[in-house]
Amino acid sequence: MKYWINLFLAFIFHGLVFGQHVQVDAQSYTPQELIENILIGSQCITNVNVTNVVGGNFNSSEKSYGYFHNGGSSFPFSEGLVLSTGRLSNVEGPNTSLSDDDANNWGGDQDLEAALNESNTLNATIIEFDFQSIAEQITFRYIFASEEYQEGNPNTCQYSDLFGFLIRPANEQQYTNIALVPNTQTPVKVTTVHSGIPGACDPINEAYFGSWNNSSAPINFNGQTAILTATANVERNQTYHVKLVIADEQNYRYDSAVFLEAGSFQLSTDLGPDLLVANGTALCEGETYQLLAQEPGNTNTYKWFKDGAELMGETGTVLDVDAPGTYQVEININGCLLYGDVVIEYTPQPQANNTTLTQCDTDQDGLSTFNLFNAENDILAENGTYVTNFYNNLNDANAETNEVTTPTAYNNTTPNETVFARVENQFGCYTIAEVTLNTSYNPVSLQPYNICDDSDNDGYTEFDLNLVEAHIIPSVPANSQISFHLSEEEALANSNALTGTHANTLPYTETIYVRITNNQTCYAVTPIALQVLSPPSLLANETTYYCTNTYPQQITLNAGLVNQTGTFNYFWEFNGNALGLTSESIQINEIGTYTVTVTNNDNCSATRNIEVLPSNTPTIENINVVEASNNNTITILVSGDGNYEFSLNNGVFQTANTFTNVAPGIYTVTVNDTNYCGAVTVEVAVLGFPKFFTPNGDNINDTWIPIGANLQHLSLNVKIFNRYGKLLKILTRHEHGWDGTFKGKLLPSDDYWYIVKNTAGKTFKGHFTLKR
Repeated sequence: MKYWINLFLAFIFHGLVFGQHVQVDAQSYTPQELIENILIGSQCITNVNVTNVVGGNFNSSEKSYGYFHNGGSSFPFSEGLVLSTGRLSNVEGPNTSLSDDDANNWGGDQDLEAALNESNTLNATIIEFDFQSIAEQITFRYIFASEEYQEGNPNTCQYSDLFGFLIRPANEQQYTNIALVPNTQTPVKVTTVHSGIPGACDPINEAYFGSWNNSSAPINFNGQTAILTATANVERNQTYHVKLVIADEQNYRYDSAVFLEAGSFQLSTDLGPDLLVANGTALCEGETYQLLAQEPGNTNTYKWFKDGAELMGETGTVLDVDAPGTYQVEININGCLLYGDVVIEYTPQPQANNTTLTQCDTDQDGLSTFNLFNAENDILAENGTYVTNFYNNLNDANAETNEVTTPTAYNNTTPNETVFARVENQFGCYTIAEVTLNTSYNPVSLQPYNICDDSDNDGYTEFDLNLVEAHIIPSVPANSQISFHLSEEEALANSNALTGTHANTLPYTETIYVRITNNQTCYAVTPIALQVLSPPSLLANETTYYCTNTYPQQITLNAGLVNQTGTFNYFWEFNGNALGLTSESIQINEIGTYTVTVTNNDNCSATRNIEVLPSNTPTIENINVVEASNNNTITILVSGDGNYEFSLNNGVFQTANTFTNVAPGIYTVTVNDTNYCGAVTVEVAVLGFPKFFTPNGDNINDTWIPIGANLQHLSLNVKIFNRYGKLLKILTRHEHGWDGTFKGKLLPSDDYWYIVKNTAGKTFKGHFTLKR
């Protein structure tokens, strides 16, 4: 809790000294006295009349406004009037508790909300009064303080109570707020005037922020602005209405106060805005500026001051200023004093040097294209922010007329022409320097830079400009700087330099331009041809086969030149190892990867890979036959390194090694290596049994015998039975089949049965029909 100290007469009589903090008094002055005698205190501001007062109703002698004095503390104002959004007693220092007051039915103010474009105000303290002035301007000084100033707290960036000094002609309704950040239309608030809050917000109008207040501060608020001045332009002898108002916003928490300095509500005259370096309005060195302070009246007297010292002999309405300082004027109008002041700062003129700009001349006529800004570094004698413009004569440079419109590509019209550079700083201060346009002619002839085409072999590739530069260096003076450009114009202007790599845009040959600079001066601009040379054209990489069954016979590998003439060098490798062979073709009998590099007379090379894989004739390991079935098949099992295909009876080859739906009979099976290493053949029998025979002597189906019974099946055991199981015939290898007889007699048409065994022990049983 914080305690405010009452000023008892007994203490004064005993000469006691109290704590050094601001002290307040809610009872000694009426609102009329606070305005007329404390705030104004001048007979030259007349017809002062307080018309309305609003404050917190604390049901005691407490108020939310009143008189204050600094109690010998460091508070900038010795005394004055203070308005608060809380109890007046909580204004007093030190800053050891939170001012956080409320009162019953304490509303806000619509005029304040309208003037600041805000809403939801409450706890508004208001003093309204009328006045008349014999001058056209009034001013008073104030300090805004608030608990919502919280050092290091992001809330400072977001929340603020509101206050305003609202003024209007008495016969009008529209107020103007004059509690503004200097030289802006921004209302003074916590959120518009503060130093930076780390991690939350940057400083804003920090020049007008006073301080963060610690616990020993002379007032009970966490922060305050610097001393600010409210200014209003008025009409002489007209009645104006002023509303001094401060209010909480959103809620009653975290009170604020505004301190108005006693006697600071004064007549004033406007000497114009401060001319400051910080605002970009400072005067230029050597410049003269007039201050005008004329007020109506023939009997007025004027005194001028510079930095507080009277300028003797300066008694007119105008003062010529030619030096920096704080200037004041005192105007006496029939005993009423008006004051005006202005701060004037000067900034030095830019320093600029005359210089010569040398450009390359490609035809020795003394004329060229200049980038005038290339002279800027030599012109400027110091670091800073400057604007440089160029003119053809001194008068135009001074008058800022007929500016050179193409300074980056300026064509001089006479040798050694002079142009004029106007160098201007941010304050409009300028200096003029002469730039002499000189030309140099140093013929340099450069040999083409050649590079072999890439794998696309289309005449396009990328040039490493560092290598091109290394190619050029021996042809130019030592310590020269080299840049590359697409056109002669860009090279002369030293613009759009190419860096790193450059891909040619024309096939096989393209010309670019080289700018050679020596001692920071253009030495020469010359073309260089970038040439893309074609490597040998070779067949594509290929795969071929060596028949291992022919070893040590050799095959021929060829480098694969395509429609090429001239002399070429060949370098052969086998599995990455040099073979020592240098001919276009070589003889080999080993499996692996062969690489040939072919180099032409331009020293461009191409490489071709030939992969040699093994292959050979097939070896038939086995043949599986499914016979005497509804789907007879032949499956050939082979071994070998080749790729094999299969055929029956010289038919179409197939890659599958199984033939299906094979009719009974004797077949020639061929297995072929697709890599041309040879083929093998073998005969295969597929056994089958006729379903009928017709022994009628017409030589068609006159006998019955198993189909496919060749030498492979010479040992077949074939027995034929009638339907009753009587053995009728055993066929021998020398017989050509059964003729349908038994013991010389013809047997009738009927179904007969057979049992056939082969040498592997497999038995076949079935029946067939004899037809007569």
